[in-house]
Amino acid sequence: MSAQASIVARIAREEWRALLRDRAAVLGLVLLTVLTLLAALNAHEYRRNADAERARYQERANHEFQAQPDRHPHRVVHFGHFLFRPLNPLAAFDPGIDGYTGHALFLEGHRQNSANFGDVRQNSLLLRFGQLSPAFVLQVLAPLLLVFFGHAGVARERERGTLRILLAQGVRSRQLVLGKLLALGGFAGLALLPALAALAWFALDGGTPWPLALLLGAGYAGWLLLWALIVVLASTLAARGRDALLALLAVWALAVILLPRWAPDLANTAVALSTRFEDAIHVQRDYLALGDAHNPNDPKFSAFRANLLKQYGVTRVEDLPVNYKGLVGMEGERLSTELFNGYAEAAFDRQECQNAIVDGFGWLSPTLALRRLSMAAAGTDLASYRRFLDQGERYRYELVQGLNRLQAEALTYTDDTTPNKENRVSRAHWEAFPEFHYQAAPAGETLVRAAPAGLVLLAWIGALALLAWHLAGRLGRSVR
Repeated sequence: MSAQASIVARIAREEWRALLRDRAAVLGLVLLTVLTLLAALNAHEYRRNADAERARYQERANHEFQAQPDRHPHRVVHFGHFLFRPLNPLAAFDPGIDGYTGHALFLEGHRQNSANFGDVRQNSLLLRFGQLSPAFVLQVLAPLLLVFFGHAGVARERERGTLRILLAQGVRSRQLVLGKLLALGGFAGLALLPALAALAWFALDGGTPWPLALLLGAGYAGWLLLWALIVVLASTLAARGRDALLALLAVWALAVILLPRWAPDLANTAVALSTRFEDAIHVQRDYLALGDAHNPNDPKFSAFRANLLKQYGVTRVEDLPVNYKGLVGMEGERLSTELFNGYAEAAFDRQECQNAIVDGFGWLSPTLALRRLSMAAAGTDLASYRRFLDQGERYRYELVQGLNRLQAEALTYTDDTTPNKENRVSRAHWEAFPEFHYQAAPAGETLVRAAPAGLVLLAWIGALALLAWHLAGRLGRSVR
């Protein structure tokens, strides 16, 4: 080890001894460790129970759909089906927006429903203030631990007069600051270890791709390194430890509490979202304008009927080799699905615009960048929720169109239009429909989505490291 590295290590060891002699620092680290482990156990148990409950409900919904008796295919369309969104294994580490989005999706013909029964609506109002999770502990509480027990690192030397002595003995100011940073970084590493153990547990238990778990761990390691830099910087600039503490508490309140709550409100004001009732009114108005797919004589399907008759070379719908009512149902479902998808995409595009505004504030508050990276890696962000809805909608469309096609091919138009005649097909047809299986995003796609937030964090760390190097060089001149 070189002489300079030896001096840095010696300073770091002395700082560690000071921290270990401080019973409050040891107690704070122990309390944070216990809180992290309790949060991990609680989150894991919640995810395990929620997964088991949703799997049970999904099995029941599949059974009830397949257990329907022989009946008309369009009655099955209106019987509907339920899908339940499975939880990502890493959602136990960072629940993200999962508590605010629904997890049960009802599928039916002629409608596109949103997911319902979000935890915020079903549980205590306390959930609205954030769930106790390892991510919450690291995002909010761990920086406070570094602030309280690292704020006096450099300022203490200045207050006691030992800074001048150290410099006079040949210790360079940058060596002193680097040693203090190394000690505080080690302290932060101890605070991070329980969360990393919980993360590895969640990843192994749920079969999560390791790149996502590594990304999550690296993101929080960078977050604590960033705060170690902030604390050492404040301690370098402040004349007294008390001044550094007050400044750091103000920075923590602004960056961790205020800006992450103010930025979404600003985004919501800049890009307003229509309410569910407004969307329902607009969708219903446009849906009625498409025509009534239950009425084969609706004039709005006259062009469709004319093209169909021309295609088959007949003059009456009764002469078609397929059931015209089923074909009208298929055409109506196609048109209505295009309408529903258009409204859904417009709503998600507005939400993405809001997210882009919030992401821009990541250059002012790295907490926002960390949250975006964390939710993306944990599969609890808006993109993951949208992925479930998109897959559910594709499954709904294929299911409804399959039943409409069954009506068109298994029943005759004459029988289907005879009053009071019940036309049934065998239940074996819906028993053969495939079950829904949600496919999570590939790890590569998630890494690409999280990359911008990771670059923001790296930019913050790089900028603070350069600033710390510059101010550490000026520290010696200011003392002289």
